[in-house]
This record gives sequence, C-alpha cells and structure tokens, in this order.
Amino acid sequence: MENRIRYVKGDATEPHGSDNRIIVHICNDIGAWGAGFVLALSRKWKEPEEEYRRWFREEGKLVQGKIQLVRLEPNLFVANLIGQEGISFKGSVPPIRYASVEKGLNEVANEAERLNASIHMPRIGCGLAGGKWDEIERIINKTLIIKGISVTVYDLE
Repeated sequence: MENRIRYVKGDATEPHGSDNRIIVHICNDIGAWGAGFVLALSRKWKEPEEEYRRWFREEGKLVQGKIQLVRLEPNLFVANLIGQEGISFKGSVPPIRYASVEKGLNEVANEAERLNASIHMPRIGCGLAGGKWDEIERIINKTLIIKGISVTVYDLE
C-alpha cells in the first residue's frame, strides 16, 4: 500500500504495471472534446471520445462530479470525470470545479476498490481547465491516497 502520490516522467496513456489500471482525466460538462490530454487519448483509443460524446448526446449537459468508466483493454480503463464547467474562463474564474473533481475522484476510488485497480493520470485539471496542482494534489490525497489506492502522476519529458 502506497501512502503518497508517485510522480514519474512519462506518458499517462502508457500507464505502468500489468494490474487493473484506470487512467483519470478531466472533461467538461458541455460535450466539447478536442484539446489538451484528450488528444493523446484519442490518438491511442477511439472509445473514450466515442463514449463521452454518446453520454453527452443522451444526457445533454453533463452532471458535475460524475464519471464514465470506459474499458480500453481487459485490464485498462479510462475515467472521463466531469470536473470542468464549460471550456472558458469567466473573467478570472477558470473552468475547473474543485468540488466536482473531489466528487468524481470519490467515484473513481469506489471503482478502483471494486476493480482492485491503480490510478494513473497527467496533472489533471491544471492545463486548459486552469486549476492549481496544490489544490488537485490535496483532493487526490483526500479521496484516493487515504484509502490506500496507488496513484501515479505522469509528467511528459
């Protein structure tokens, strides 16, 4: 059981290990897919984008804090986590919604426990969503690390 986030140089679309693994990333609530980490996901797998777009077509505006777990390979999943309101800053307010990220990571924790899976991610919410890593890291510690779930964060070289 790890009790801290592991930071590595590498690509979050190539998560380390052979156990059950969940790649987590932040999505917006308006059905927009096409910038940031999702481009790397879409280059490698078609399912995350297809499922996200289907979800949006069926639901309309997506609910903050919900996740959609998509199987990519027998032991590899992606969690589309709705943690961003729209895609633009509103004045000085970034699209990231920390409370939604926390709610979504609690759902991810439940899935990780059910699947006995480790969690893998880039520095979620800190690119186009405008979030601060210190805040995201606190949420990861509060939702995943405290439950003994292994979390690896990937920084591209």
